[in-house]
Amino acid sequence: MDLPLDNPAYASLTGPHARFAETHGGAVRYQPAVSPWAGVPGTADDTAWKDLAELAGPGGVLSLPAPPLPPPVDWTVERVVPGVQLVAETVRTAPDPEAVRLTEADVPEMLTLAARTRPGPFLPRTVELGTYLGFRRAGRLVAMAGERLHPPGYTEISAVCTDAAFRGQGLGTRLVLAVAHGIAARGETPFLHAAAANTGAVRLYRALGFRLRRDVDFVSVRVPG
Repeated sequence: MDLPLDNPAYASLTGPHARFAETHGGAVRYQPAVSPWAGVPGTADDTAWKDLAELAGPGGVLSLPAPPLPPPVDWTVERVVPGVQLVAETVRTAPDPEAVRLTEADVPEMLTLAARTRPGPFLPRTVELGTYLGFRRAGRLVAMAGERLHPPGYTEISAVCTDAAFRGQGLGTRLVLAVAHGIAARGETPFLHAAAANTGAVRLYRALGFRLRRDVDFVSVRVPG
């Protein structure tokens, strides 16, 4: 059996995030307005791709972390991003009194900030996945971070981003520690994913105490039209 972090999207969608799941056979995916992530069990065979195709429909795009088997030859691999998975087992987390809780009312600003900074997929309903915190300057949202995947016993920190004009002030670090504090307070372990090429961010996370658990490729595939 997979450990939760070995197959985090599948573990989330068949566990704590089941309410967001669309399912066909052995495949699951998040509702499209929530997240592009999908998953199949680690023991999946070629039938899994047929199940994923039924979920996404012709021409649909799905994102999977390290799919357990290669896609069929008639599928298109849109993108492969080498990444890392890090776990916060010894991080000294801290709440931040200046950080504000972001809600559905903040989604337009959150989408705009994510579009400018490109922290990874952030969609109109991503905010529903967990707690999102942010910093405002002169009333404008300039930094945010929040919770995404939720395999049993763990919660992923995601959408960590800061407006270019406000970088270098430690806002992202403060938000990571504040989000991690809320996760740890629930008795869960924070973790996160980062692009391997983002060496500055990976170095920062490791300096905060995150442990590199494994390398992982994030693969986006398109169903044949």
